[in-house]
Amino acid sequence: MVGISLLTLVPGVVGGQETYVRELTRTLARVGELDYRVFVPTIAPDVADGLPSQEVTAYRASTSMAGRMAAMSLAAAYPRPVLRELELSSFEAVHFPLTVMLPRVRRPPAVTSMHDVQHFYYPRFFSRAELAYRAVVYRWTARLSRRLITGTEHAKATLVERLGVEPDRVRVIPYGIDHERFYPDGRQREPFLLYPANPWPHKNHARLFEAFARVRAKRPELRLVLTGYGHGAEAPPGVEVRGHVSLEELAELYRSAAAVVFPSLYEGFGFPPLEAMASGCPVAVSTGGSLLEVCADAGKIFDPTLVDEMAEAIEDVLDHPEAWAARGLERARAFDWETCARQHEAVYRELAD
Repeated sequence: MVGISLLTLVPGVVGGQETYVRELTRTLARVGELDYRVFVPTIAPDVADGLPSQEVTAYRASTSMAGRMAAMSLAAAYPRPVLRELELSSFEAVHFPLTVMLPRVRRPPAVTSMHDVQHFYYPRFFSRAELAYRAVVYRWTARLSRRLITGTEHAKATLVERLGVEPDRVRVIPYGIDHERFYPDGRQREPFLLYPANPWPHKNHARLFEAFARVRAKRPELRLVLTGYGHGAEAPPGVEVRGHVSLEELAELYRSAAAVVFPSLYEGFGFPPLEAMASGCPVAVSTGGSLLEVCADAGKIFDPTLVDEMAEAIEDVLDHPEAWAARGLERARAFDWETCARQHEAVYRELAD
């Protein structure tokens, strides 16, 4: 039996990590060969998506940032109530897919998916409390996990460099794309750019607004559509805030947009550019974090700190949409969830042995 702990999941808040865990459990339910139990929080009882699950009430899950930090801190300081409810003694392995091992376990052997260590590179984006929390929890996660999984070689290198992880303990498993949801349908594209991202500091919205204004001065019909939680009511001219959208709505936007622009300063993987590519949408993408490795030469690359370069990249994909769309479709074919899930099972078997 393999346990998968999703206790720290907050729906709609953790971005690409939520995509990862939902697709992983859904695919394991379809193609997995091992026995599983998924530990789910009270705020996301459906996240197991086809795998046997157990709702854990001892973990005080919350949808607010303050409540989330309190729940994680409590589980870190007083793990016994949660551990008693998990009853891990009969399990051969346990997986923590959401970057941190909460609660701490020594047995059964554990694997943790560590997606990024952004706080080492951009500490100014985090509060003192969150930096202190990460300094402790990330280090014990790296130390106690028998194996670590991450999505790119770039992310692996950061774990080795910043957390002192031995390279042979890290397994690089590229994440997948849902090709049944994200695909082109040949429709006429509309004059808008799309940026699907919550307005976190590293998502770099302010520079994007500057670059968009420069492009729009030459293309007054162009709009910029933003999705995600937390955008303010005020938006610059030509910018439309959609807020949170469903996956179905997002897929429609990918199939309709003239281009996706993704100016993030740092990503451990970066799903939206690949989802756009799979949908036949031209992509302008930054060099932040792992994005260059993930997108390769299938998107027009730019430095996310240079507004002029960002504007030029946007102009390029708008001027040559067919060429960039073709490159993107070819690149996206290399990523699928079934391969990803089977490689995860190989790690679980490694731990069980």
